[in-house]
Amino acid sequence: MEIRPHRIINRKKTREIKVGNVLVGGKNSISVQSMTNTLTTDIKSTVKQIQSLEEAGADIVRVSCPDEESTKALKDIIKEINIPLVADIHFHYKRAIEAAKMGAHCLRINPGNIGSDKRILEVVKAAKDYDCSIRIGVNAGSLDKTLLEKYKEPCPEALVESAKYNIKLLEDNEFFNFKISVKSSDIFLTVKAYRELSKICNYPLHLGVTEAGGLYTGSIKSSIGIGQLLMEGIGDTIRVSLSSDPVDEIKAGYEILKSLGIRSRGVNIISCPSCARQAFPVIETVKKLEKKLSHIKKPIDLSIIGCVVNGPGEAAQTEIGLTGGGQDSNLLYLSGIPHSKVASSDIIDKVVKLVEEKTKEKPQPRS
Repeated sequence: MEIRPHRIINRKKTREIKVGNVLVGGKNSISVQSMTNTLTTDIKSTVKQIQSLEEAGADIVRVSCPDEESTKALKDIIKEINIPLVADIHFHYKRAIEAAKMGAHCLRINPGNIGSDKRILEVVKAAKDYDCSIRIGVNAGSLDKTLLEKYKEPCPEALVESAKYNIKLLEDNEFFNFKISVKSSDIFLTVKAYRELSKICNYPLHLGVTEAGGLYTGSIKSSIGIGQLLMEGIGDTIRVSLSSDPVDEIKAGYEILKSLGIRSRGVNIISCPSCARQAFPVIETVKKLEKKLSHIKKPIDLSIIGCVVNGPGEAAQTEIGLTGGGQDSNLLYLSGIPHSKVASSDIIDKVVKLVEEKTKEKPQPRS
């Protein structure tokens, strides 16, 4: 489909790095990440959760490594999964070194928690030795004490200064296979920090609004913050941080990318909120279709509109469209052209069949 001028996003071309078999930055697709919430030492449960994230479309997964037992478990976990694993290091730098030895593809370190430059350099050496990347994860909730003393509180300038300091530390040791995040639970702080960081560095940026909240609130906060930055061409990989099932993070991440036309997966349903004009129960229909079409992985646009006010116009913009009509005579469209009439009781079966047939014709999307 032709991209209209008002929908063009001029994405900043950043340095390309490697996270396992996934390339991040450069001209590569914006990757979608999540994090497990199982005990890492519970290998079976952790693998099961990661596999469910893979099925949902996750490109990269992060796993918490709070102790030595957790880092030891990584080796067995990695054997059972198909996406790169990022070891999340909390405080002790030795966990990062252990994780690298166990095969982690990336080490996420929070400079404010890791400690001295010497410790960070030991982590860098391990990353070099075992060919894994690093994410410098600056977070407003755990800034270095000296920065808090200087700025009095978390602010964009403090987050960017922390990132700059650690970038230089890695560069001085000839390590360049890293990405950066400057997260806060405050959308304004987050967006400002990423904008300023993007101006001064060419490394890939991992976007996210940290501790965004539950499924509903967190998805909205994240879509505002992440979406705003993506529209400005900033960002190479994303995580929607939710107090919810990690699979929901992947779904929300793809919805953000899908809404911006950046990357599509599955069915994109365009539907009206319904009103007294609806010729069939729109809300109930959309809920059923979302469930019955959840297995579709190839991208396809579907419009479900309850009446003729906007229905034909929306159908003209989608691959499959449904417009409500009088006397239980609703109209299905294919690529904007009227296809067939359908009774309200047959909508679900007919639409599901058409979507399945249409997506079978499509090639597998490029990742």
